Amino acid sequence: MDLSDYNILEKDIGYKFKNKSLLKLALTHSSYANEQKEDGSNERLEFLGDSVLSLVVSEYIYRQLPEIDEGSLSKLRALIVCEPALAKKARNIKLSSYLRLSHGEELSGGGKRASILADAFEALIGAIYLDGGIESVGSFIKRFVLDDFDEVYRGINGFDYKSRLQEYVQKNNYTISYIVINESGPDHDKTFDVQVTINEKIMGRGVGKTKKEAEQNSAKEALEKLHLI
Repeated sequence: MDLSDYNILEKDIGYKFKNKSLLKLALTHSSYANEQKEDGSNERLEFLGDSVLSLVVSEYIYRQLPEIDEGSLSKLRALIVCEPALAKKARNIKLSSYLRLSHGEELSGGGKRASILADAFEALIGAIYLDGGIESVGSFIKRFVLDDFDEVYRGINGFDYKSRLQEYVQKNNYTISYIVINESGPDHDKTFDVQVTINEKIMGRGVGKTKKEAEQNSAKEALEKLHLI
């Protein structure tokens, strides 16, 4: 693939490389480098990109979620930068179309393998950082990695409204309680109505087919009132 063939990728990611050899290197798998007797692969850029990604994501969630403790921040960051998540981001920008893989790796479906895609995505981040600096790579990460941050935080992959609200009240030394104020329907098809209070003040109300669902919905309303989501 000629360097000019990367123009579409540059357009799709909104970044034009000054040094296109960095982009080429970011897309070069070790199998290709070994097969073609080239000097380098994307492994060093992947190493750099991993650290840059961690820094940018860490700062972003630190600023976005001032009430969250270190353990929860680490858990959230891990969800954002894990291999399956990064492989998905790589697929979103069709990165596999540009990967330089050995003939054998291509035949075995290497371009679809999550580990190869995630590594190349991190290498791309490293390349953008070297070529354009922290502002350029920060913009890329916010656009293509943190684009679904709210969805991830609000419930996907283990985070929920109750946990978010609990972290808030603990940080501020408030008291919180969930109260079932109404149950309706037959035993096999009940509906629960729950309200949540913080420091004995009603902050939210939610309905659900289970107590857990109703509590989640009441916590969501409370978070909205507190402007935390």
